[in-house]
Amino acid sequence: MIPFLHGNDPFPPLEQAMRLPNGLLAAGGELTPARLLDAYRHGIFPWFNEDDPILWWSPDPRTVLFPGEFKISRTLRKTLRSNLYEVRTDTVFDQVMQGCAAPRGDQGTWINADMIAAYKELHRMGHAHSVETWQQGVLVGGLYGVSIGRMFYGESMFSRRTDASKVALAHLAAQLRRWNFGMIDCQMRTSHLVTLGAREISRSEFSRRLQELVHYPDLVTPWQFDHEPVA
Repeated sequence: MIPFLHGNDPFPPLEQAMRLPNGLLAAGGELTPARLLDAYRHGIFPWFNEDDPILWWSPDPRTVLFPGEFKISRTLRKTLRSNLYEVRTDTVFDQVMQGCAAPRGDQGTWINADMIAAYKELHRMGHAHSVETWQQGVLVGGLYGVSIGRMFYGESMFSRRTDASKVALAHLAAQLRRWNFGMIDCQMRTSHLVTLGAREISRSEFSRRLQELVHYPDLVTPWQFDHEPVA
């Protein structure tokens, strides 16, 4: 049985997370900004379906992307150099979340109304950010996540045009490298993320790196990118 949290009960030690399903640590509690920030600082994230209690996770191994290891394929490099898309940051956070929440094929969505409300508040506080891909004034892709210190926790991304979400991630990685961020948390391994340079590390290594990165000052103003050309 996993622990069921009430209110602001402390999270259990990460070592108590289940092996199957990988990383399930606790259920219940609250989805407040303070609770979310506390979870992220300890390497824990929420992930649950619409009618389920809040589920908290800390998988082992953990999939991460080190900003300097982002892989730009030949086709993506061509897209980046074409100036087909414009990249903006923090201009339509709500729309990016809605884009990520849209059902894909026969799959539903785990980004429900409560999640959207909680992350919108984190955005208002300056901790949640969106990287947006635009084409001729239309939002066609992007991603959002949470920033604490020099750590970025990627939450979700979406794409309505070829390479639109990859372009957003390429620009994010370039800017975070410029800002000396240490990791982008990708949570769970997917073949798509691996092609972009993500890799697995142990939970213990993730926690060790995390505890250093989250103690840097926070960049809580709306983000503006000023990195060198990506490709």
